[in-house]
Amino acid sequence: MAEIMDTTLRDGEQTSGVAFSVKEKLSIARLLLDELHVDRIEVASARVSEGEFAAVKHITEWATGKGLLDRIEILGFVDGGTSLDWIERAGGHVVNLLAKGSLKHCQGQLGKTPEEHFADIRATIADATKRGITVNLYLEDWSNGMAHSPEYVHAMVETLRNEPVRRFMLPDTLGILNPYNTEAYCRIMTERYPDLHFDFHAHNDYDLAVANIAAAVRAGIQGIHTTVNGLGERAGNAPLSSVVAVLHDQLKIRTNIAEQKINRVSRMVETYTGIHIPPNKPVVGENVFTQCAGIHADGDNKNNLYYNDLLPERFGRVREYALGKTSGKANIRKNLEAMGISLDEESMRKVTARIIELGDKKEQVTAEDLPYIIADVLRQEMHESKVNILNYNLSLANGLKPVATLKIEINGRAYEETSNGDGQYDAFMRALRKIYKGQLKREFPMLTNYTVSIPPGGRTDAFVQTIITWEFHGETFKTRGLDADQTEAAIKATIKMLNKLENQNYGTENSAVTR
Repeated sequence: MAEIMDTTLRDGEQTSGVAFSVKEKLSIARLLLDELHVDRIEVASARVSEGEFAAVKHITEWATGKGLLDRIEILGFVDGGTSLDWIERAGGHVVNLLAKGSLKHCQGQLGKTPEEHFADIRATIADATKRGITVNLYLEDWSNGMAHSPEYVHAMVETLRNEPVRRFMLPDTLGILNPYNTEAYCRIMTERYPDLHFDFHAHNDYDLAVANIAAAVRAGIQGIHTTVNGLGERAGNAPLSSVVAVLHDQLKIRTNIAEQKINRVSRMVETYTGIHIPPNKPVVGENVFTQCAGIHADGDNKNNLYYNDLLPERFGRVREYALGKTSGKANIRKNLEAMGISLDEESMRKVTARIIELGDKKEQVTAEDLPYIIADVLRQEMHESKVNILNYNLSLANGLKPVATLKIEINGRAYEETSNGDGQYDAFMRALRKIYKGQLKREFPMLTNYTVSIPPGGRTDAFVQTIITWEFHGETFKTRGLDADQTEAAIKATIKMLNKLENQNYGTENSAVTR
């Protein structure tokens, strides 16, 4: 059983640009303890600010009411009792005391001998004990201590092992370790001091934080430190989501974490910090449970051939099947099944062809786009395309009217016009009317309604469905256009209208127009 201490609210807040409000800190503390069932949380550094003090006060009051106060920890310093005063006033009962875990830090930063520093630590521990404050001890820069001054590390632990220290916490402060020396250094500690409880605190400078935690646990470390979404200074800390997955699946080590709550907590912290979760981040990334290749969806239909132990349902998520040029019918069918839509084979062929076409223009087609694509494909009139756009250019400049230049082919003959308008589509329509009324001497339909529909979710790259209502010779009809660009969607709807008229109306007239 591994004990998880999450330090999102302390070490995670050291991420550049991140500062939690009082309410946000309390909200995250509740999520971590009440919903995610983290064993302990480190919520602040003592003496930082009045805002930090207020946040800790709110958290300790809430935790007291819930019987969780002994799971709230605050970073403190060997400073003659100043940190302990702060923690006591804030209602805290556990101090994570920061001591120097390498000779270099002891001499270079404090300017003290090891014996002097050890004496100061013992005095601070005694003071905390008198106040009823539990002590955990950070050996800051422990990884460098083990690499360059192991005798100093052992002297510190030997001096303090009989003091009332609940946990000795071993940080890779500068993120220098790899899994091999992590396991070696941690095993030295656990075998030399089997009666002590050790935590390991990883940093991700070499992208090895999760691997190092796995190595530390293999070496007998009992407690590990994480942050939500891997927040932390420089390259961050070990992300809680990945750590839990590796412990549960790779090492078969149990924790108290409620896996199904991980995604909710990650998204909440993402919202509070404004730091976007990379789409390919394991467990919580937007794309990590999305199959793109059609062969994978086909395999999932055949006894889940492309599943692994990271089932999305474990983490409060669902498996998705991307729609694009590599998806194929199997992905499309998976999405249709989820939406309760059934298509015959011919319709599937047409929809698949359209999604591949759109995928060549846009990286991803989402499930929310699918109903619009189906409507666009299946409601088209299946007739010969007699009107085709050869080229067009739309220009928009501040203080000037938009201008459209259009080159269009009608019954095999090319026509070109330029016009300005009140908008880009209006300029396009004025140029088109010039061709039909001026050059072809034909009547042109009246646009009576124009509606735009965008899938929910607020995506700026979502497909737009434009539906235009036309009136011509007493007949009212609609055409639809679909594209990621609203103007191009409207142009597609307009070309559908022209082809409809060319086949139904203009085709019966004398189409051999001379100029």
